[in-house]
Amino acid sequence: MNLPRHFVRLSLAAALTLGLAGTALLPQAALAEAPQLKTQVPGYYRLMVGKAEVTALFDGAIQLDSSLLKNATPKEIQTLLARMFANYPKMQTGVNAFLINTGSKLVLVDTGAAKLFGPTLGQVVENIKASGYSPEQVDVVLITHLHADHFGGLIGADGKPVFPKAEVRVSKTDADYWLSTDVAAKVPADKQGFFKLARDASAPLIAAGKWKPFVEGDELVPGFKAVPTPGHTPGHTAYLLDSDGQQLLLWGDLVHSTAVQFAKPDVTIEFDTDQKKAAESRRKVFKQTATDKTLVAGAHLPFPGLGHVRAEGKGYAWVPVEFGPVAK
Repeated sequence: MNLPRHFVRLSLAAALTLGLAGTALLPQAALAEAPQLKTQVPGYYRLMVGKAEVTALFDGAIQLDSSLLKNATPKEIQTLLARMFANYPKMQTGVNAFLINTGSKLVLVDTGAAKLFGPTLGQVVENIKASGYSPEQVDVVLITHLHADHFGGLIGADGKPVFPKAEVRVSKTDADYWLSTDVAAKVPADKQGFFKLARDASAPLIAAGKWKPFVEGDELVPGFKAVPTPGHTPGHTAYLLDSDGQQLLLWGDLVHSTAVQFAKPDVTIEFDTDQKKAAESRRKVFKQTATDKTLVAGAHLPFPGLGHVRAEGKGYAWVPVEFGPVAK
């Protein structure tokens, strides 16, 4: 049947009108937007260093006040933060730990803070599990230094070791300092709590025979070498992983502000025990890793905290790893 064109146009208009009217009769829930989930993906990232599998673990992030940074004017710090689109005066600082499967040992470098510094930290154990491992499998824990955001995850809320079979290795220099009641008594009252945290965390491990301080030259784990980097704390230690001709330097707290301290390595932070030595250690490591193109891992670099150091002008720049598949 051939209908007049004007009739077809009228019929289409009527159909559209009826369709629109019909939608008004549908339940309102059908038009509702999906609720926001406000969750993040599990915080782990994996790559290979030689034959060793390295898993970066995200403990969380905290906001530090930029006034904690020393040896630069507030204007210089603000300019460097703004260049990296970082907030001022607050700056986000990530907290990372690293799990290394050498093939014969499962080694954890630092443990995160647990819940010692609030709800935005304390995700290391959860992310170990998400990555396919369990705390019970860890053979050795290497602690870069005895600040609580690095050892806080050693002991659970029940007062028992979180990594029950693991030996805990830490520089004897750092242990002698932070576990000393005599040293603690000589520092300002507002800093004495940090010493107590270290004593409380180490006590159950000492009782269990799992607390094993080391001196330079001691064997730690096959494939790992302790690299003294004093200044942030007296016994602050980086760990050099060497596997099948490839290396990774896990450098602990050499950097707290990516935006500021790469460009100006002499900038220190309030938490440094010895400001001068901390800057010297940072410059030395920056120069060496930039020259050798060594892969590095940092506890307070933006997650996953893995990448390279590049010389840039009178300072340096951070080159993070690109997200990619795990080499088979």
